[in-house]
Amino acid sequence: MKALVTGGGGFLGGAIVKKLIARGDTVRSLSRGDYPELRVLGVETIRGDVGDKAITMQAAKGCDVVFHVAAKAGIWGLREDFVRANVEGTRNVVEACRAHGIGKLVFTSSPSVVYGGGDLEGVNESIPYPDKFDADYPATKAEAERIVLRANEANLATVALRPHLIWGPGDNHLIPRIIARARAGKLRKIGNRLNRVDSIYIDNAAEVHLLAADRLGSFGNIGGKAYFVSQGDPWPLWDLVNGILKAARLEPVRKSVPTGVAWLAGALMESTHRALRLEGEPLMTRFLVHQLSTAHWFDITAARRDLGYQPKVSIDEGLRRLGRWFDEHGVPTD
Repeated sequence: MKALVTGGGGFLGGAIVKKLIARGDTVRSLSRGDYPELRVLGVETIRGDVGDKAITMQAAKGCDVVFHVAAKAGIWGLREDFVRANVEGTRNVVEACRAHGIGKLVFTSSPSVVYGGGDLEGVNESIPYPDKFDADYPATKAEAERIVLRANEANLATVALRPHLIWGPGDNHLIPRIIARARAGKLRKIGNRLNRVDSIYIDNAAEVHLLAADRLGSFGNIGGKAYFVSQGDPWPLWDLVNGILKAARLEPVRKSVPTGVAWLAGALMESTHRALRLEGEPLMTRFLVHQLSTAHWFDITAARRDLGYQPKVSIDEGLRRLGRWFDEHGVPTD
């Protein structure tokens, strides 16, 4: 088949692209940056933004399936930027699928679309969206997910996947931040709970996207549904963080900050950034405090049953692979 991967130059998008190429599919990528390494693989690359309807229409033409991975992630930023990338961009992708008669759309969502600030322990897809969100990223991703699921119809089968904390070799978002803060002495445990969290190794995350695409319109009725996907093996958050630091040959996090103190610090930093219009993002936000101090792990029974998903790489094996990758490529410096 011919596949379009939006965000094909990113961490997850790139992993999906490589798996598609490896099995013989034709791939086109739509990304904001220039990624010559994709062209080396034989990928047709288009440089552009999914918020641009014209370029999205151009990129989708002639494709059989779209993997919509591109998004604006993060804990901070202008709301209009999140809306353009996550909401308007998703509308553009859906409209492009309809305009070009594309039959399958796999959307990369996030478990944060159901996160309201408290513990989520073993919940499944029946959990509703919260009444309010702590940040613009989950709010706009939830709206985007609704757009995708409502678009499911006879001529366009859609599915949303909710991978949690994607990590592994080549990660350019989560792992570099952890390492940078650890090296700067700014990494602290929030609270003293052994809050368990889900995660997903990059190879598993990419694989489940292909499984979903292959089953749309053929194996059962997965169209119009959302699925939590993870390792199915929740770890205490700081055990996972320390496992990543160990792979990078760094010392574990030992110091902690009370949750209430961290929350107040986050609120103050948010206010300061807004008032002074500071660049970058605050070191701490209230949303980040909630994420770091609560449990969030999910029942992936539906993904196992409907998608045939089985995590092939365990967390322990993933950490070993990460350590070997650091040895070969070096540990991120910023």
